[in-house]
Amino acid sequence: MPRPRLTGLGGGLFACAAMVLVAGICWLLFDSSLFVYGLLFVPVAAAAALWVRPADLITAPISAPIAFAAGVWPISGGSGGFGGQLMGLVSALSLHAGWLYAGTLVAALIVVVRKAVLIGKRRLPRRTASTS
Repeated sequence: MPRPRLTGLGGGLFACAAMVLVAGICWLLFDSSLFVYGLLFVPVAAAAALWVRPADLITAPISAPIAFAAGVWPISGGSGGFGGQLMGLVSALSLHAGWLYAGTLVAALIVVVRKAVLIGKRRLPRRTASTS
């Protein structure tokens, strides 16, 4: 798996662009299925959390819900102008909040594990120096 190091902004833009692409695929192939969209959101959130730089780890769980909302807008099914589009977006977000929470939780867990590994690597040289 490639190991790019995205900045916090780059990770958020990657997630948003990927979710808009996923929404387009869902619209073309799966008749705007929000189930498929949510299912594909989880690996995108995980990839964003894996590829962000260690200094910007906190941004991955923050950008995941933003990316979900940015991508769900085109396939939310609203009609009748701005108000209808907004109601479709709110409805899609509320009815599929489980996918939103699942992807955000996956991103947060990956960030916590990565941070714990980084802290462990920083403390390891101190332990070996004090025991010698």
